[in-house]
Amino acid sequence: MNSLGIYEKALPENLSWIEKFKLVKELGFNFLEFSIDESDEKLARLEWTREQRAEFRDAMWQTDSRINTLMLSGHRRYPLGSKDPAIRAKSLDMMQKAIDLAIDLGIRNIQMAGYDVYYEGKSVNSRELYVENLAKCVEMAEKKDVMLSIETMDDPFINSLADIAHYKTQVRSPWLQSYPDLGNLSAWPENNVAQELENNIDNVVAVHLKDTLPVTATSKGQFKNVKFGEGCVDFEGCLRTLKRLNYSGSFTIEMWSGSDNNAIDEVKEAKSFFDALFKTVGIDQEPVSNQLANDLGGKIHA
Repeated sequence: MNSLGIYEKALPENLSWIEKFKLVKELGFNFLEFSIDESDEKLARLEWTREQRAEFRDAMWQTDSRINTLMLSGHRRYPLGSKDPAIRAKSLDMMQKAIDLAIDLGIRNIQMAGYDVYYEGKSVNSRELYVENLAKCVEMAEKKDVMLSIETMDDPFINSLADIAHYKTQVRSPWLQSYPDLGNLSAWPENNVAQELENNIDNVVAVHLKDTLPVTATSKGQFKNVKFGEGCVDFEGCLRTLKRLNYSGSFTIEMWSGSDNNAIDEVKEAKSFFDALFKTVGIDQEPVSNQLANDLGGKIHA
Protein backbone atom coordinates (compact mmCIF):
# COMPACT_ATOMS: atom_id res chain seq x y z
CA MET A 1 0.00 0.00 0.00
CA ASN A 2 1.36 3.41 -0.99
CA SER A 3 0.33 6.98 -0.25
CA LEU A 4 -0.31 9.34 -3.16
CA GLY A 5 0.22 13.08 -2.90
CA ILE A 6 -0.13 16.14 -5.08
CA TYR A 7 2.40 18.93 -5.56
CA GLU A 8 1.24 22.24 -4.12
CA LYS A 9 1.80 24.09 -7.41
CA ALA A 10 -0.75 21.88 -9.14
CA LEU A 11 -3.59 23.48 -7.16
CA PRO A 12 -5.22 26.90 -7.50
CA GLU A 13 -3.01 29.56 -5.94
CA ASN A 14 -5.74 31.70 -4.39
CA LEU A 15 -6.93 29.21 -1.76
CA SER A 16 -6.42 29.43 1.99
CA TRP A 17 -4.49 26.58 3.60
CA ILE A 18 -7.69 25.07 5.01
CA GLU A 19 -9.32 25.24 1.57
CA LYS A 20 -6.22 23.74 -0.02
CA PHE A 21 -5.99 20.85 2.44
CA LYS A 22 -9.70 20.14 2.10
CA LEU A 23 -9.38 20.13 -1.70
CA VAL A 24 -6.47 17.68 -1.51
CA LYS A 25 -8.71 15.20 0.30
CA GLU A 26 -11.69 15.84 -1.94
CA LEU A 27 -9.50 15.03 -4.95
CA GLY A 28 -8.49 11.72 -3.35
CA PHE A 29 -4.92 12.42 -2.26
CA ASN A 30 -3.26 11.40 0.99
CA PHE A 31 -1.00 14.43 1.36
CA LEU A 32 0.21 17.70 -0.09
CA GLU A 33 3.83 18.33 -1.12
CA PHE A 34 4.97 21.69 0.25
CA SER A 35 7.02 24.02 -1.97
CA ILE A 36 9.90 26.33 -1.18
CA ASP A 37 11.10 27.33 -4.62
CA GLU A 38 13.38 30.16 -5.72
CA SER A 39 10.68 32.83 -5.73
CA ASP A 40 10.72 35.52 -3.04
CA GLU A 41 7.18 34.54 -2.09
CA LYS A 42 8.05 30.90 -1.35
CA LEU A 43 11.45 31.67 0.21
CA ALA A 44 9.65 33.94 2.68
CA ARG A 45 8.08 30.83 4.18
CA LEU A 46 11.46 30.08 5.74
CA GLU A 47 10.91 33.21 7.86
CA TRP A 48 7.40 32.32 9.02
CA THR A 49 6.70 33.47 12.56
CA ARG A 50 5.71 31.14 15.36
CA GLU A 51 2.10 32.28 14.88
CA GLN A 52 2.16 31.61 11.13
CA ARG A 53 3.53 28.12 11.71
CA ALA A 54 0.85 27.46 14.31
CA GLU A 55 -1.86 28.65 11.92
CA PHE A 56 -0.57 26.29 9.24
CA ARG A 57 -0.46 23.36 11.69
CA ASP A 58 -3.99 24.14 12.83
CA ALA A 59 -5.19 24.01 9.22
CA MET A 60 -3.64 20.54 8.86
CA TRP A 61 -5.20 19.36 12.11
CA GLN A 62 -8.64 20.72 11.30
CA THR A 63 -8.68 18.90 7.99
CA ASP A 64 -6.93 15.73 9.25
CA SER A 65 -4.19 16.37 6.67
CA ARG A 66 -0.44 15.91 6.48
CA ILE A 67 2.58 16.92 4.44
CA ASN A 68 5.09 14.14 3.74
CA THR A 69 7.67 16.14 1.84
CA LEU A 70 9.07 19.65 1.49
CA MET A 71 10.37 20.37 -2.01
CA LEU A 72 13.33 22.72 -1.52
CA SER A 73 14.01 23.84 -5.08
CA GLY A 74 15.16 27.26 -3.84
CA HIS A 75 18.73 25.97 -3.99
CA ARG A 76 18.57 26.50 -7.74
CA ARG A 77 18.80 30.25 -7.05
CA TYR A 78 21.21 29.84 -4.13
CA PRO A 79 23.22 26.70 -4.95
CA LEU A 80 25.57 24.85 -2.63
CA GLY A 81 28.33 24.87 -5.25
CA SER A 82 28.33 28.58 -6.13
CA LYS A 83 31.66 30.33 -6.61
CA ASP A 84 30.26 33.22 -4.56
CA PRO A 85 30.83 32.67 -0.81
CA ALA A 86 27.82 34.83 0.03
CA ILE A 87 25.53 32.63 -2.07
CA ARG A 88 26.96 29.47 -0.49
CA ALA A 89 26.36 30.95 2.96
CA LYS A 90 22.80 31.78 1.93
CA SER A 91 22.26 28.22 0.69
CA LEU A 92 23.36 26.78 4.04
CA ASP A 93 21.23 29.26 5.96
CA MET A 94 18.25 28.24 3.81
CA MET A 95 18.85 24.60 4.64
CA GLN A 96 18.98 25.20 8.37
CA LYS A 97 15.78 27.23 8.22
CA ALA A 98 14.10 24.59 6.06
CA ILE A 99 15.01 21.90 8.58
CA ASP A 100 13.66 23.99 11.46
CA LEU A 101 10.48 24.71 9.49
CA ALA A 102 10.05 21.01 8.71
CA ILE A 103 10.30 20.21 12.42
CA ASP A 104 7.68 22.80 13.28
CA LEU A 105 5.26 21.66 10.55
CA GLY A 106 5.71 17.91 11.08
CA ILE A 107 7.42 17.30 7.73
CA ARG A 108 9.79 14.34 7.72
CA ASN A 109 11.50 14.56 4.33
CA ILE A 110 13.17 17.49 2.55
CA GLN A 111 13.75 16.95 -1.15
CA MET A 112 16.95 18.63 -2.34
CA ALA A 113 17.48 19.71 -5.93
CA GLY A 114 20.57 17.91 -7.23
CA TYR A 115 22.36 20.91 -8.72
CA ASP A 116 25.93 21.94 -7.97
CA VAL A 117 25.08 25.24 -9.69
CA TYR A 118 22.31 26.20 -12.09
CA TYR A 119 22.85 29.76 -13.33
CA GLU A 120 26.67 29.59 -13.17
CA GLY A 121 29.22 27.61 -15.15
CA LYS A 122 29.96 24.13 -13.85
CA SER A 123 33.49 23.08 -12.92
CA VAL A 124 35.46 20.67 -10.77
CA ASN A 125 35.42 23.40 -8.14
CA SER A 126 31.61 23.81 -8.18
CA ARG A 127 31.33 20.05 -7.72
CA GLU A 128 33.74 20.06 -4.79
CA LEU A 129 31.98 22.98 -3.12
CA TYR A 130 28.69 21.13 -3.56
CA VAL A 131 30.01 18.01 -1.84
CA GLU A 132 31.55 19.99 1.01
CA ASN A 133 28.32 21.87 1.63
CA LEU A 134 26.15 18.80 1.15
CA ALA A 135 28.03 17.28 4.09
CA LYS A 136 27.20 20.36 6.17
CA CYS A 137 23.53 20.09 5.21
CA VAL A 138 23.41 16.43 6.20
CA GLU A 139 25.02 17.21 9.55
CA MET A 140 22.30 19.81 10.19
CA ALA A 141 19.59 17.31 9.28
CA GLU A 142 21.06 14.52 11.39
CA LYS A 143 20.86 16.68 14.49
CA LYS A 144 17.10 17.11 14.00
CA ASP A 145 16.32 13.61 12.62
CA VAL A 146 15.08 15.03 9.31
CA MET A 147 15.61 13.10 6.07
CA LEU A 148 17.30 14.80 3.12
CA SER A 149 16.61 13.20 -0.25
CA ILE A 150 18.32 14.24 -3.48
CA GLU A 151 16.11 14.36 -6.56
CA THR A 152 17.25 13.06 -9.94
CA MET A 153 17.29 16.23 -12.01
CA ASP A 154 16.73 17.90 -15.37
CA ASP A 155 20.46 18.61 -15.28
CA PRO A 156 23.43 16.34 -16.08
CA PHE A 157 25.09 16.94 -12.69
CA ILE A 158 22.81 14.46 -10.90
CA ASN A 159 20.45 12.82 -13.36
CA SER A 160 20.48 9.22 -12.12
CA LEU A 161 20.14 7.19 -8.96
CA ALA A 162 23.67 5.93 -9.58
CA ASP A 163 24.88 9.54 -9.26
CA ILE A 164 23.13 9.91 -5.92
CA ALA A 165 24.57 6.58 -4.75
CA HIS A 166 28.04 7.89 -5.58
CA TYR A 167 27.58 11.07 -3.54
CA LYS A 168 26.35 8.91 -0.67
CA THR A 169 29.83 7.37 -0.66
CA GLN A 170 31.23 10.87 -0.16
CA VAL A 171 28.70 11.90 2.49
CA ARG A 172 27.83 8.79 4.45
CA SER A 173 24.64 9.04 6.44
CA PRO A 174 21.31 7.23 6.77
CA TRP A 175 19.73 10.70 6.67
CA LEU A 176 20.79 11.24 3.04
CA GLN A 177 18.75 9.29 0.52
CA SER A 178 17.28 9.57 -3.00
CA TYR A 179 14.06 10.95 -4.44
CA PRO A 180 13.77 9.69 -8.03
CA ASP A 181 11.68 11.67 -10.46
CA LEU A 182 10.51 9.08 -13.00
CA GLY A 183 10.25 11.77 -15.67
CA ASN A 184 13.73 13.17 -15.18
CA LEU A 185 15.16 9.66 -14.86
CA SER A 186 13.54 8.53 -18.11
CA ALA A 187 14.45 11.60 -20.17
CA TRP A 188 18.21 10.92 -20.12
CA PRO A 189 19.07 8.29 -22.76
CA GLU A 190 22.01 6.91 -20.79
CA ASN A 191 19.72 5.72 -17.99
CA ASN A 192 18.37 2.18 -17.88
CA VAL A 193 15.43 3.13 -15.68
CA ALA A 194 14.54 -0.39 -14.50
CA GLN A 195 18.12 -1.14 -13.49
CA GLU A 196 18.42 2.25 -11.82
CA LEU A 197 15.45 1.38 -9.61
CA GLU A 198 16.62 -2.20 -9.00
CA ASN A 199 20.17 -1.24 -8.07
CA ASN A 200 19.21 1.64 -5.79
CA ILE A 201 15.86 0.76 -4.24
CA ASP A 202 17.43 0.68 -0.77
CA ASN A 203 17.99 4.44 -1.00
CA VAL A 204 14.58 5.46 -2.39
CA VAL A 205 12.38 7.30 0.13
CA ALA A 206 9.86 9.00 -2.21
CA VAL A 207 9.00 9.07 -5.92
CA HIS A 208 7.85 11.86 -8.23
CA LEU A 209 5.38 11.01 -10.98
CA LYS A 210 6.00 13.32 -13.95
CA ASP A 211 6.14 12.86 -17.71
CA THR A 212 8.91 14.28 -19.93
CA LEU A 213 10.19 14.39 -23.47
CA PRO A 214 13.63 12.82 -23.95
CA VAL A 215 17.01 14.44 -24.35
CA THR A 216 18.36 13.63 -27.82
CA ALA A 217 21.20 14.72 -30.08
CA THR A 218 18.95 17.49 -31.40
CA SER A 219 16.78 18.28 -28.36
CA LYS A 220 17.36 19.37 -24.77
CA GLY A 221 14.23 17.48 -23.83
CA GLN A 222 11.22 18.86 -22.00
CA PHE A 223 11.08 18.41 -18.23
CA LYS A 224 7.88 20.27 -17.35
CA ASN A 225 4.29 20.49 -18.55
CA VAL A 226 4.22 17.29 -20.59
CA LYS A 227 0.78 15.72 -20.40
CA PHE A 228 0.78 12.36 -18.64
CA GLY A 229 0.89 9.55 -21.17
CA GLU A 230 2.26 11.71 -23.99
CA GLY A 231 5.93 11.69 -22.94
CA CYS A 232 8.70 9.12 -22.77
CA VAL A 233 8.01 7.65 -19.32
CA ASP A 234 6.91 4.00 -19.23
CA PHE A 235 4.80 4.51 -16.11
CA GLU A 236 3.34 1.01 -16.14
CA GLY A 237 6.79 -0.54 -16.38
CA CYS A 238 8.24 1.70 -13.67
CA LEU A 239 5.34 1.07 -11.29
CA ARG A 240 5.47 -2.68 -11.89
CA THR A 241 9.17 -2.62 -11.10
CA LEU A 242 8.64 -0.64 -7.89
CA LYS A 243 5.84 -3.00 -6.81
CA ARG A 244 8.05 -6.05 -7.39
CA LEU A 245 10.78 -4.38 -5.35
CA ASN A 246 8.26 -3.93 -2.50
CA TYR A 247 8.49 -0.16 -2.52
CA SER A 248 5.92 1.07 0.00
CA GLY A 249 6.87 4.75 0.19
CA SER A 250 4.97 7.70 -1.18
CA PHE A 251 4.29 8.87 -4.73
CA THR A 252 3.69 12.53 -5.60
CA ILE A 253 2.09 13.71 -8.83
CA GLU A 254 4.20 16.68 -9.91
CA MET A 255 2.46 19.19 -12.15
CA TRP A 256 2.19 22.96 -12.50
CA SER A 257 -1.39 23.92 -13.24
CA GLY A 258 -1.87 26.34 -10.33
CA SER A 259 -2.24 29.44 -12.51
CA ASP A 260 -4.59 27.73 -14.97
CA ASN A 261 -8.33 28.26 -14.69
CA ASN A 262 -8.75 24.53 -15.35
CA ALA A 263 -6.29 23.50 -12.62
CA ILE A 264 -8.69 21.26 -10.70
CA ASP A 265 -9.88 19.50 -13.85
CA GLU A 266 -6.28 18.86 -14.86
CA VAL A 267 -5.47 17.39 -11.45
CA LYS A 268 -8.56 15.17 -11.63
CA GLU A 269 -7.44 13.93 -15.04
CA ALA A 270 -3.96 13.16 -13.72
CA LYS A 271 -5.41 11.37 -10.69
CA SER A 272 -7.61 9.22 -12.94
CA PHE A 273 -4.58 8.41 -15.11
CA PHE A 274 -2.63 7.05 -12.14
CA ASP A 275 -5.66 5.42 -10.49
CA ALA A 276 -6.00 3.28 -13.61
CA LEU A 277 -2.28 2.46 -13.65
CA PHE A 278 -2.24 1.60 -9.96
CA LYS A 279 -5.13 -0.79 -10.54
CA THR A 280 -3.42 -2.35 -13.56
CA VAL A 281 -0.17 -3.11 -11.73
CA GLY A 282 -1.79 -3.97 -8.40
CA ILE A 283 -0.75 -1.00 -6.25
CA ASP A 284 -3.22 -0.19 -3.47
CA GLN A 285 -3.45 3.46 -2.45
CA GLU A 286 -3.72 4.29 1.22
CA PRO A 287 -7.38 5.03 2.00
CA VAL A 288 -8.30 8.71 2.14
CA SER A 289 -10.46 9.60 5.13
CA ASN A 290 -12.55 12.75 4.95
CA GLN A 291 -14.38 12.14 8.22
CA LEU A 292 -12.66 14.80 10.32
CA ALA A 293 -12.87 17.32 7.48
CA ASN A 294 -16.58 16.57 7.15
CA ASP A 295 -17.15 16.84 10.89
CA LEU A 296 -15.53 20.27 10.85
CA GLY A 297 -17.20 21.40 7.64
CA GLY A 298 -18.71 24.46 9.24
CA LYS A 299 -15.35 25.62 10.54
CA ILE A 300 -13.60 24.88 7.26
CA HIS A 301 -15.97 27.12 5.34
CA ALA A 302 -16.01 29.83 8.01
